[in-house]
Amino acid sequence: MAVSHERIAGLIPHHGAMCLLHEVLQVDDEGITCRAVSHRNSDHPLREDGVLPALSGIEYAAQAMAVHGALRESRGPRPGMLAAVRDVVFRVERLDDIPDDLVITARRLLDDSSRLMYEFDVRAGNRELLRGRAVVVLGAGGAV
Repeated sequence: MAVSHERIAGLIPHHGAMCLLHEVLQVDDEGITCRAVSHRNSDHPLREDGVLPALSGIEYAAQAMAVHGALRESRGPRPGMLAAVRDVVFRVERLDDIPDDLVITARRLLDDSSRLMYEFDVRAGNRELLRGRAVVVLGAGGAV
């Protein structure tokens, strides 16, 4: 199931340049794979002194998790907040100098009434850029 940038923007609270994902490439009940091209934008909102730090890859992953939750929740998106990231491994220092598109994968490990846990990775071509795990705490009404 391909999902466009316009539909993604309607599923998550991030708008304009902060909606970082370009499209959903694949989604099922367990996970999601998205593509992003915005890391190359010179006006990227997360750039610091012209550099997009690899730490920004966590925001790409968080948005992929939010889109996954919104697409699989029949009652519509449930509010959630990124509460923790663990075991993050960075293979690069920055993302703005990566010429290939980013491919973000998030796989759900836990889903209960109050929290979600995902493992995620961000790749470009055959190269892993970062990976880790994230916990999302669900608000009243419930998933990312």
